[in-house]
Amino acid sequence: MRSIDERLNKLEEIIQKPSFRENKGLGNEVGYYIFDYPAEKELYVRERIDYIKKKNETSNDDYKVVVFDLYDIVIDILKQKGYLEKCYQFEKSKGFERVSKSISNMLRITSSDSLIVNYIKESTPDKAVVFITGIGKCYPILRSHTVLNNLHQVIDNVPVVLFYPGNYDGQELVLFGEIKDDNYYRAFKLVD
Repeated sequence: MRSIDERLNKLEEIIQKPSFRENKGLGNEVGYYIFDYPAEKELYVRERIDYIKKKNETSNDDYKVVVFDLYDIVIDILKQKGYLEKCYQFEKSKGFERVSKSISNMLRITSSDSLIVNYIKESTPDKAVVFITGIGKCYPILRSHTVLNNLHQVIDNVPVVLFYPGNYDGQELVLFGEIKDDNYYRAFKLVD
């Protein structure tokens, strides 16, 4: 197995290939990819993502690396709607499970008009490689399968890479190497 450095170097190499950015996977499926990594490497992976994005910004590449941190998006939406402080109070009085469910409902996470999905869709240029981060920070309010399934319906013109702090074997996701998700994914594992 490759080291995290080798895998991230390979990721950089892959996203630069025009064939990758044409966004056609096996059988011409839309290009959705999962880059899994050990959760303890989270801060290192964040630094490398930031490096890749900055390197792309100063290059002559004909595409843009766009990074969406799901946690930051959730917090921004809660602030815009004036709900963030209310969430703190609601959690104190009703508990985390109730506030989590309320946030999920307000964001319309499982709906075709999800506020998060719409935000990503509206903020993605035509020639882009989308990086989705922050899935670990959003757990359990936001689940990776929900994001992927809803994004898959609205973003099909650019490749999407979900950075996943856990394990992905090509079918199952195990968050933090411990929490198994019972959903099947139609995404390609990016860089073994």
